[in-house]
Order: sequence, then C-alpha cells, then structure tokens
Amino acid sequence: MKAARTKTPRRPRKATNPTLKDPVGVYCRVRPLCRSDQECCIEVINETTVQIHPPEGYRVFRNGEYRETQYSFKEVFGTLVVQKELFEVVAKPLVEDLIRGKNGLLFTYGVTGSGKTHTMTGSPGDGGLLPRCLDMIFNSIGPFQAKRFVFKLDEKNGVDVQSEVDALLERQRRDALPVPKTPAGKRHIDPEFADMINVQDHCKVEEVDEDNVYSVFVSYIEIYNNYIYDLLEEAPFEPIKPKWNSCNTPVRNGDFIPPQSKMLREDQNHNMYVTGCTEVEVKSTEEAFEVFWRGQKRRRIANTQLNRESSRSHSVFIIKLAQAPLDADGDNVLQEKEQITLSQLSLVDLAGSERTNRTKAEGNRLREAGNINQSLMTLRTCIEVLRENQLYGTNKMVPYRDSKLTHLFKNYFDGEGKVRMIVCVNPTAEDYEESLQVMRFAEMTQEVEVARPVDRPLCGLTPGRRLRNQAFREELARRLELRGGPVGGDTEEQSAAEMLLQSFPPLPSCELLDIHDDQTLPRLIEALEQRHRMRQVLAEEFAKNVLAFKTMLQEFDSSVLSKEHYIQGKLSEKEKTIAGQKTELERLEKKIKTLEYKIEILEKTATIYEEDKRNLQQELESQTQKLQRQASDKRRLEARLQGMVTETSLKWEKECERRVAAKQLEMQNKLWVKDEKLKQLKAIVTEPRAEKPERPSRERDRDRPVQRSVSPPPVPNAPPVRLRHRRSRSAGERWVDHKPPSNVPTETVMQPHVPHAITVAAASEKALAKCDKYMLTHQELASDGEIETKLIKGDVFKTRGGGQAVQFTDIETLKQESPTGRKRRSSPSQPDPLEDAADSEWTDVETRCSVAVEMRAGSTLGPGYQHHAQPKRRKP
Repeated sequence: MKAARTKTPRRPRKATNPTLKDPVGVYCRVRPLCRSDQECCIEVINETTVQIHPPEGYRVFRNGEYRETQYSFKEVFGTLVVQKELFEVVAKPLVEDLIRGKNGLLFTYGVTGSGKTHTMTGSPGDGGLLPRCLDMIFNSIGPFQAKRFVFKLDEKNGVDVQSEVDALLERQRRDALPVPKTPAGKRHIDPEFADMINVQDHCKVEEVDEDNVYSVFVSYIEIYNNYIYDLLEEAPFEPIKPKWNSCNTPVRNGDFIPPQSKMLREDQNHNMYVTGCTEVEVKSTEEAFEVFWRGQKRRRIANTQLNRESSRSHSVFIIKLAQAPLDADGDNVLQEKEQITLSQLSLVDLAGSERTNRTKAEGNRLREAGNINQSLMTLRTCIEVLRENQLYGTNKMVPYRDSKLTHLFKNYFDGEGKVRMIVCVNPTAEDYEESLQVMRFAEMTQEVEVARPVDRPLCGLTPGRRLRNQAFREELARRLELRGGPVGGDTEEQSAAEMLLQSFPPLPSCELLDIHDDQTLPRLIEALEQRHRMRQVLAEEFAKNVLAFKTMLQEFDSSVLSKEHYIQGKLSEKEKTIAGQKTELERLEKKIKTLEYKIEILEKTATIYEEDKRNLQQELESQTQKLQRQASDKRRLEARLQGMVTETSLKWEKECERRVAAKQLEMQNKLWVKDEKLKQLKAIVTEPRAEKPERPSRERDRDRPVQRSVSPPPVPNAPPVRLRHRRSRSAGERWVDHKPPSNVPTETVMQPHVPHAITVAAASEKALAKCDKYMLTHQELASDGEIETKLIKGDVFKTRGGGQAVQFTDIETLKQESPTGRKRRSSPSQPDPLEDAADSEWTDVETRCSVAVEMRAGSTLGPGYQHHAQPKRRKP
C-alpha cells in the first residue's frame, strides 16, 4: 500500500493566533549549599520572589555600597523542593500539550555547577524531568501505541504511515539483520539508571484521544564548539578497545573515523531540523531512557575548578510523538496524510556560563568556555531584540543565525510552541556576580511573549470507534465460543436476513413420498406465490418509504441551506464587528506602546536631569569649598604680606640709619682731608723763603723716593675683616639647598650658608617632602664680565594630588667685582710736593674706602650683600 506523508513537526505560521500570546514561563530553582559554613547571597522571599545581596567582601570592594535586589519569577523553588513538585508545575503541562499535538521547549539555564544537569536528568533514586516526562508519555499512550514501523520518519522532517502488512515486512526485515552489540540490544535494564526511571507516581494525561494510535521517536544531539553532533550515531568500532586480526596483533586506530558534525536544514514550512540525525522508535520508558543513557555516555564533560563533571556542550533530547486516527471501523490506521500529526518536545540542558579566571581553563577547555559563553551571549541578544520589537513595535532582525543553538529553536520563539525556562542558581558568595547576570537575563526573558498555537482540527469521524471495535471483537469471540467454531459471512447482515425470513409464511414440506402425490407441489407453489406477492408489497412499500425519505431529505437540505445562509450572514456581521474591534484594539495597543515608550523616555530624561542636578550640586559645593579655601588663603597671605611689609620697613629704617652713618663718616673723612691740605698749604705759605732753591736734576728727581703721607684710617678702632657666613632668619626650618652641578665656586669672604639644609643637585619630591623651604643657587655672567650669583628662595607646600609645589617669594644677589689699581701720573714737569702729597693722601683714602658693604631690603633670609670695587676718577 502506498505510504502517506504528513506535514512537518510544527505547524506553519498561519496556524498561530497572533492575538493570543503567552509570556515565556521562567522558573527559579535554588541549589542547596554544599557546606553549612558557606556564605549565602540568595534568599527565597516567597513563592515568586528571591532576594540577592552582595557578600561582605564585595561591599568593601565596592566602596561600601550595600544594595539588596529582588527578582520575580513565575514560581520559585527553594532548596527543599523535590523533583516531583518541580515536574508537576513545569514539565507536566508541556507533556499534556505534546499529546494534544502541540510543541514545547524546556531548557535549564545557569552558571556552571548550579544543578542544571541534576534538574534535567536526576540522580539515582530521584529521577529528573526527562525520565518523568518519558514515564508520563508512556503511561498515557501505552494501550494505544501503534505497532513498530507503522509510522516511519523520513529525512526531511516528515513522517510516513504504513499499513499493517508493510509494517510487518519491515519488522521481519529488521529482525533478519545482525543485532549490533550496543546497550540498546540488552534485554535487562542497566543498573546505572535503573533507579532513575523507577518512578512510582504513575502520572498520566487524563484526556487522551482513544481513537488515535501513537508512536514515540527520540533523538539526542549536542552542540559543541558551535558544531552539532549526533550522540546516537554508531561509530565504526569502539575506539578504546582495539580490534585483533588473524595474526593476533591489534589493528591500528587509523581506521577510526571521528564523528561528523550535522547540518541544520529548513523544511518546506520554514521549520529548522538536524539533517541525518538518528531517530529511534521506542515503546517504553525503559527503552527510551536506555537510548538517552547511551548518548549521555558520549557527551563531552570535563573536570574544572568549579565542577568535577562540567558539561562542555549544550545537549538537546528531542521527543517526537506521531499520532493518526483510526478508520471508521476502528481497526486500522487512517491512510490520510492530512490527518496525521507530529509534535515534539525538546529538553535542553545548556552548558553553564563561566569565567576563565575562576575555572583556570587552558587550551581546549579555554576554547570550549569561549564558545559556550558566545552561544549564551547570542541567546541573550536574541531575547533582547525580541523584547524590544514587542515592547516598542520595532522590526529589528533577530540574529538567530549567529549561533546553532538559537538557529535550531528560532521557530519556538516565533510562535510554534510553548517555551519554558528553569533558572538554576548557586547561592554561594563566590557565584554572586555570575548569579546577578543570570537573574537579569531571566527577568528580561519573562517580558518576551510567544504566540499561542491553535488546537488541531477534528478528523470528522464518529468518536468511540475503538471501543465499538473492541466490543464487536469481544462479542464475536463469545459467539464463536458458544457455537464451537467459526461462522462465515457478516453477522449483522445474517441477523437482518433471518428476521426478514421469519416475517414470511413458512414453507410447507417438500418431501414427495408417492409418485401420485398431487398435493405437495400445489401447496408449495401456493406458498411461493404468497411469498412473491408479499415481496412485491414490501418492495412497493420500500419504494414509497425511499421516496418519502428522499423528499424529507430534500426538505431538510433546503432548511439547512437557508439556515446556513442566515448563519453566514450573521457570522459576516459578527466578523465585521470583530474586525472593527480588533482594529480598535490594535490602535489602542499601539497608542499604549507609544505612551509607554514616551513615559520611559521621560523617566530616563528625568533620571538624567536628576543626575545633572546632583552633579551641579556637588560642583557648587566643591566651588563653595574652593572659595572658602581661597578666602582663607587670601587672609593668610594678607597677614603674611603685612608681616613682610613690617619687616621690610624695619629693614629699610635700619638701612637708612646705616647709610646716614656711613655718609656722615664719609663727610668727616673728606673734611679731615681738606683740613690736612689746608694745614700743609698754610705751612708752605707761612714758611719764610731763605734762598732760591736749586733746581734738581731729572736724574736726581727720579732716584728720590716719593714721600707719601700716611692717612689715618677713616674709622678709628675698626675691627678687622674676618670670614663669616650669612645666617638665615629661619634657622629652625628645614631647607632644600638646590645647587646645580654647573655652579662655579667663588672664593669670596661672604658665602651663603643655611644650617640643617639638604643639599641636592636636582630637585626631587622626596627631598621636598621633608622640608618646608627651598633655595636655588643660580649663576650667570653680568654685563661687566663678572660672575653674578642669585639665590632664589620659596615656600614648599603640599598639593591636593599628594605632590609638592614651590612658591617663590624672594631673590638675593651676590656680586663680586675686581677693583682697578691707582694710576700714577707721569709728567715731565716737577710736581708740586704739597699737591702731590695731598693727591696721594686723597688717593689712599679713596682706595681704602672704595670697598663698602650695602644692605638690600626684601630678604627673609637676611640682608643682601654687594661688593663694590669701582674706581673713582681722579680730579684733573
């Protein structure tokens, strides 16, 4: 018999109702702590809310900020919740939808070591969601399963249905093949998972269509490093155990072919599927979980710092349920592809997001962690774009193709089934930052809505066909037992014929005992004629009844047609009204979204303004404090300047007194010189002239030494000049004496000297930090070619940034000049002895008084010194 092909697993987009949407169901499960002394950062507030607070060390690291954040979920499961309660709330509705022909997606999400695999698979004695889903499916459809190979999946995401004969031939052909030595070929249950599938709940779906037949197909794949691998694909041979040839030598593993990655394909209805994936038909919970366990052993896991058996790939276990109605007799499968439905439930165990600085991953582990985090980031991005499109009415492209994980399940988010997510969190303080990111992603996922798929249409056949067929078979078996053998023909038709024959007159005896018997045949003829007339009457009556029935049917058809027209008119009016109401609703929804968007923008603007206000207030306070500091600095500077003015005034008063005294002394010296000259002149004038003196010869004049009068010292009892150092007034303060290496030492009598000073060749922050005064020795060449030494002084103070700064306040100058010698006058004429003596005396006094000490005001270290050695011009 020719096989029929159904539609693809998920219905086309037109089968969804865009006006009916359900949000993604997000649930939270908190893992118990491994040790009682561990710090906990997550607390369950109530059935729908958890509170997360930063640990102690995190608060110190974040400048003492302490903020508790609450997150709401559809339901929260604490540390004491058992697997049964979690299954009843989360997975049971998905199994019920699967049997009703709808698709479902359930995945666990969380950081590594948060209990995702335990939630999905379970542990010995406490099965997880996956074995409980399988147990509920087979408890519900167990009596109504089709025989093996009645449903046959094709390679294009479709299903073929075969007759009982074709299925029998397929089973015989498969039985003739050698059985592979795999765990699936064992007859007993593997003790590794026997406790996981030993579920005593016997949960089942209450309303199962008994007029359908069902078949279950399972497949198991993993997404590793963004490649899809089939975990049920058989390898050429076991790579661990080597083969042995006829020479008793092992065969090299070069014949081993590594598994090939699978490709994603899109069927004719734009649904995604994995091409070439192994799909196994199973008939019991044990067989299905045995297939799962065979693939689970091939899944990639590794030992990391955070989890001893960390999943290094995303695993997807797909359960497909094919169902088709029975024919009108309730005996065989209906061979119509439009009536065959294929639904699927995908159970996804996502690999945990992790930070490499905590797992200490290297090499392959590091590359695996990068691919895991990248695929989870793509999932997060898709959720964000979907949320933005639904909230604000935008039409941004969702990047499903950036990752194989999101590309495989894009139809679920586009409205091809119900989506539920279990967020697994570890309440330890070490996972605080990762748990915070998981909570934010879960909160955002709850805002995404998925279109609700419509129910599958009814087949139109009379319900209860299977029960009637079973009752007929039971009655037939009972009658066969009573009669002791089989009966031929149709029982119901024979019973009707017998009833009709019983209404006819009985036939007389047809036995002829005598050759001259002339009564038996006439009686038989009369009985047959009577039956013939009765048959004609029944035929006429039947014809009349048929005609009347036809008339009644025509009248009924006309009334039904008129009622249909009336109902159609009413329906069209209602549809117009509904269309108008839908348009109004869409307009109102768009308006609401626009207003929400405006409100959100205003809230953001208000937040920005508040932030600006806070910043301006802080800036105003800082400026006020700065002004106050400047005012205090100004007052301090004014006080300091007042002190400097007072000190300078005192200096200048002393300087003026010194200069007046020096001027008086100079005038006294000049007056004494004049007195001496006058005395000599008086002596010459008053001396009597005895005779004319001889004119001395030039040679004798030349040989005679010049008599010079020794002038008395200008200042009597003047103390001898001694080498001394200038002493700073601030001798109690610490100085930084900055002398560059290029300075030339001067051998002057007066030298700058500061006690307790730190002498440096280059200014450094370390030296400035120890002192509060600074002096720079600078040398330059003056205009007359002599060396001029300047002492630049300043105050050292600390800056806000923790450094040191110097504010220069004073400059002292130390200048050295070389005095020129007295020039002798050479004249051919005889010099006047009195004039020469007076001139020589005056010259000696000038020479002796040419070096003076001058005190300059404006120095905080002491009076400045200048050495003057400028020769004065002689009078002609």
